[in-house]
Amino acid sequence: MKLSKYISALAIAAIAGATSLHAAPEVGKAAPAFTLTDTSGTEHSLADFAGKVVVLEWVNHGCPFVKKFYDAGKMQELQETYTGKEVVWLKIASSNEGKQGYHTADEWNALNGEKKVKATATLLDTDGTVGKAYNARTTPHMFVINAEGVLVYDGAIDSISSADAADIDKADNYVTAALDAVIDGKEVATAQTQPYGCSVKY
Repeated sequence: MKLSKYISALAIAAIAGATSLHAAPEVGKAAPAFTLTDTSGTEHSLADFAGKVVVLEWVNHGCPFVKKFYDAGKMQELQETYTGKEVVWLKIASSNEGKQGYHTADEWNALNGEKKVKATATLLDTDGTVGKAYNARTTPHMFVINAEGVLVYDGAIDSISSADAADIDKADNYVTAALDAVIDGKEVATAQTQPYGCSVKY
Protein backbone atom coordinates (compact mmCIF):
# COMPACT_ATOMS: atom_id res chain seq x y z
CA MET A 1 0.00 0.00 0.00
CA LYS A 2 2.77 2.41 0.96
CA LEU A 3 4.67 1.51 -2.20
CA SER A 4 1.67 2.24 -4.44
CA LYS A 5 1.17 5.61 -2.74
CA TYR A 6 4.85 6.39 -3.25
CA ILE A 7 4.65 5.48 -6.95
CA SER A 8 1.51 7.61 -7.33
CA ALA A 9 3.27 10.54 -5.70
CA LEU A 10 6.22 10.12 -8.04
CA ALA A 11 3.89 10.04 -11.05
CA ILE A 12 2.14 13.21 -9.94
CA ALA A 13 5.50 14.92 -9.40
CA ALA A 14 6.69 13.83 -12.85
CA ILE A 15 3.57 15.22 -14.51
CA ALA A 16 3.91 18.49 -12.61
CA GLY A 17 7.56 18.71 -13.59
CA ALA A 18 6.79 18.03 -17.25
CA THR A 19 4.15 20.72 -17.42
CA SER A 20 6.40 23.28 -15.78
CA LEU A 21 9.22 22.75 -18.30
CA HIS A 22 7.38 24.95 -20.77
CA ALA A 23 6.02 27.82 -18.73
CA ALA A 24 3.83 30.20 -20.70
CA PRO A 25 5.47 33.38 -21.97
CA GLU A 26 4.40 36.36 -19.89
CA VAL A 27 1.87 38.84 -21.20
CA GLY A 28 3.36 42.31 -20.93
CA LYS A 29 6.90 41.02 -21.54
CA ALA A 30 8.88 40.53 -24.76
CA ALA A 31 7.50 37.71 -26.90
CA PRO A 32 9.90 34.77 -27.31
CA ALA A 33 12.15 35.18 -30.34
CA PHE A 34 11.98 32.55 -33.06
CA THR A 35 13.04 31.71 -36.59
CA LEU A 36 11.02 29.31 -38.74
CA THR A 37 10.78 28.42 -42.43
CA ASP A 38 7.52 28.89 -44.29
CA THR A 39 5.93 26.58 -46.86
CA SER A 40 7.77 28.27 -49.74
CA GLY A 41 11.16 27.76 -48.08
CA THR A 42 11.55 31.35 -46.88
CA GLU A 43 12.94 31.89 -43.37
CA HIS A 44 11.11 34.27 -41.05
CA SER A 45 12.26 35.60 -37.67
CA LEU A 46 10.02 37.48 -35.26
CA ALA A 47 12.65 40.24 -35.34
CA ASP A 48 11.94 40.70 -39.06
CA PHE A 49 8.57 42.16 -38.11
CA ALA A 50 9.79 44.80 -35.65
CA GLY A 51 7.47 47.78 -35.80
CA LYS A 52 4.50 45.67 -36.88
CA VAL A 53 1.69 43.99 -34.97
CA VAL A 54 1.94 40.19 -35.25
CA VAL A 55 -0.66 37.45 -34.76
CA LEU A 56 0.43 33.87 -34.13
CA GLU A 57 -2.24 31.25 -34.85
CA TRP A 58 -1.50 27.62 -33.96
CA VAL A 59 -3.24 25.45 -36.54
CA ASN A 60 -4.20 21.84 -37.31
CA HIS A 61 -6.81 21.48 -40.04
CA GLY A 62 -7.76 18.02 -38.77
CA CYS A 63 -9.07 19.59 -35.56
CA PRO A 64 -12.84 20.28 -35.42
CA PHE A 65 -12.25 23.53 -33.50
CA VAL A 66 -10.06 24.77 -36.36
CA LYS A 67 -12.53 23.49 -38.95
CA LYS A 68 -15.22 25.50 -37.16
CA PHE A 69 -13.55 28.75 -38.20
CA TYR A 70 -12.08 27.74 -41.58
CA ASP A 71 -15.12 25.91 -42.97
CA ALA A 72 -17.23 28.97 -42.15
CA GLY A 73 -14.64 31.26 -43.75
CA LYS A 74 -14.32 33.24 -40.52
CA MET A 75 -10.59 32.78 -39.91
CA GLN A 76 -9.86 33.80 -43.47
CA GLU A 77 -12.02 36.92 -43.00
CA LEU A 78 -10.02 37.88 -39.92
CA GLN A 79 -6.73 37.25 -41.74
CA GLU A 80 -7.79 39.38 -44.70
CA THR A 81 -9.17 42.21 -42.53
CA TYR A 82 -6.09 42.58 -40.36
CA THR A 83 -3.38 41.93 -42.94
CA GLY A 84 -5.18 44.75 -44.79
CA LYS A 85 -4.33 46.89 -41.74
CA GLU A 86 -0.64 45.88 -42.00
CA VAL A 87 -0.86 43.23 -39.29
CA VAL A 88 1.42 40.22 -39.88
CA TRP A 89 -0.60 37.02 -39.49
CA LEU A 90 1.44 33.83 -39.07
CA LYS A 91 -0.09 30.36 -38.99
CA ILE A 92 2.20 28.00 -37.08
CA ALA A 93 2.01 24.24 -37.60
CA SER A 94 3.64 22.33 -34.73
CA SER A 95 2.23 18.87 -35.52
CA ASN A 96 5.03 16.31 -35.58
CA GLU A 97 5.50 13.99 -38.56
CA GLY A 98 3.03 11.11 -38.34
CA LYS A 99 0.65 13.10 -36.12
CA GLN A 100 -2.69 14.68 -37.00
CA GLY A 101 -2.19 18.06 -38.68
CA TYR A 102 1.25 17.28 -40.11
CA HIS A 103 1.72 18.20 -43.79
CA THR A 104 4.68 18.66 -46.07
CA ALA A 105 5.30 22.15 -47.43
CA ASP A 106 3.66 21.23 -50.76
CA GLU A 107 0.65 19.77 -48.98
CA TRP A 108 0.33 22.95 -46.91
CA ASN A 109 0.44 25.09 -50.03
CA ALA A 110 -2.33 23.02 -51.62
CA LEU A 111 -4.38 23.12 -48.41
CA ASN A 112 -3.97 26.87 -48.03
CA GLY A 113 -5.09 27.36 -51.63
CA GLU A 114 -8.10 25.11 -51.15
CA LYS A 115 -9.15 26.96 -48.00
CA LYS A 116 -8.40 30.42 -49.47
CA VAL A 117 -6.12 31.26 -46.54
CA LYS A 118 -5.22 34.94 -46.27
CA ALA A 119 -2.46 34.68 -43.65
CA THR A 120 0.92 36.28 -44.27
CA ALA A 121 2.67 32.90 -44.09
CA THR A 122 2.37 29.36 -42.74
CA LEU A 123 5.42 28.46 -40.66
CA LEU A 124 6.58 24.88 -40.13
CA ASP A 125 7.49 23.97 -36.55
CA THR A 126 7.60 20.19 -36.93
CA ASP A 127 9.94 19.66 -33.96
CA GLY A 128 7.69 21.81 -31.78
CA THR A 129 10.45 24.15 -30.60
CA VAL A 130 8.47 27.35 -31.08
CA GLY A 131 5.19 25.84 -29.92
CA LYS A 132 6.83 24.79 -26.67
CA ALA A 133 8.54 28.18 -26.28
CA TYR A 134 5.08 29.79 -26.41
CA ASN A 135 3.45 26.96 -24.44
CA ALA A 136 0.97 26.61 -27.29
CA ARG A 137 -1.50 24.04 -26.00
CA THR A 138 -4.42 23.94 -28.40
CA THR A 139 -5.44 24.50 -31.99
CA PRO A 140 -6.31 27.22 -32.28
CA HIS A 141 -4.18 28.99 -29.66
CA MET A 142 -3.81 32.68 -30.44
CA PHE A 143 -1.15 35.25 -29.55
CA VAL A 144 -0.95 38.96 -30.36
CA ILE A 145 2.38 40.79 -30.27
CA ASN A 146 2.50 44.58 -30.49
CA ALA A 147 4.81 46.69 -32.64
CA GLU A 148 7.35 46.85 -29.79
CA GLY A 149 7.60 43.05 -29.67
CA VAL A 150 5.62 42.74 -26.44
CA LEU A 151 3.11 39.93 -25.99
CA VAL A 152 -0.26 41.60 -25.38
CA TYR A 153 -2.67 38.68 -25.79
CA ASP A 154 -2.44 34.93 -25.12
CA GLY A 155 -5.37 32.55 -25.26
CA ALA A 156 -8.58 31.53 -26.98
CA ILE A 157 -9.85 33.05 -30.19
CA ASP A 158 -13.22 33.78 -28.60
CA SER A 159 -15.45 33.31 -25.59
CA ILE A 160 -17.47 30.20 -26.58
CA SER A 161 -15.44 27.01 -26.38
CA SER A 162 -17.38 24.88 -28.83
CA ALA A 163 -16.74 23.34 -32.25
CA ASP A 164 -20.08 24.62 -33.56
CA ALA A 165 -19.78 27.33 -36.24
CA ALA A 166 -23.19 28.65 -35.16
CA ASP A 167 -21.52 29.94 -31.99
CA ILE A 168 -18.98 32.15 -33.77
CA ASP A 169 -21.21 35.19 -34.19
CA LYS A 170 -22.55 34.85 -30.62
CA ALA A 171 -19.09 34.92 -29.05
CA ASP A 172 -16.84 37.79 -28.01
CA ASN A 173 -13.77 37.57 -30.23
CA TYR A 174 -10.77 38.21 -27.99
CA VAL A 175 -8.31 38.43 -30.89
CA THR A 176 -10.18 41.13 -32.79
CA ALA A 177 -10.64 43.06 -29.54
CA ALA A 178 -6.91 42.85 -28.82
CA LEU A 179 -5.94 43.83 -32.36
CA ASP A 180 -8.35 46.77 -32.47
CA ALA A 181 -7.02 48.02 -29.14
CA VAL A 182 -3.38 47.74 -30.21
CA ILE A 183 -4.02 49.41 -33.57
CA ASP A 184 -5.81 52.26 -31.77
CA GLY A 185 -2.95 52.62 -29.27
CA LYS A 186 -5.07 51.43 -26.36
CA GLU A 187 -4.49 48.84 -23.65
CA VAL A 188 -5.84 45.35 -24.31
CA ALA A 189 -8.75 44.89 -21.89
CA THR A 190 -8.67 41.07 -21.86
CA ALA A 191 -5.03 40.09 -22.23
CA GLN A 192 -5.14 36.42 -21.27
CA THR A 193 -7.78 33.70 -21.51
CA GLN A 194 -7.91 29.90 -21.40
CA PRO A 195 -7.33 28.55 -24.93
CA TYR A 196 -9.67 25.84 -26.20
CA GLY A 197 -9.47 23.28 -28.99
CA CYS A 198 -7.54 20.12 -29.78
CA SER A 199 -4.20 19.52 -28.12
CA VAL A 200 -1.16 20.49 -30.20
CA LYS A 201 0.22 17.24 -31.65
CA TYR A 202 3.89 17.52 -30.58
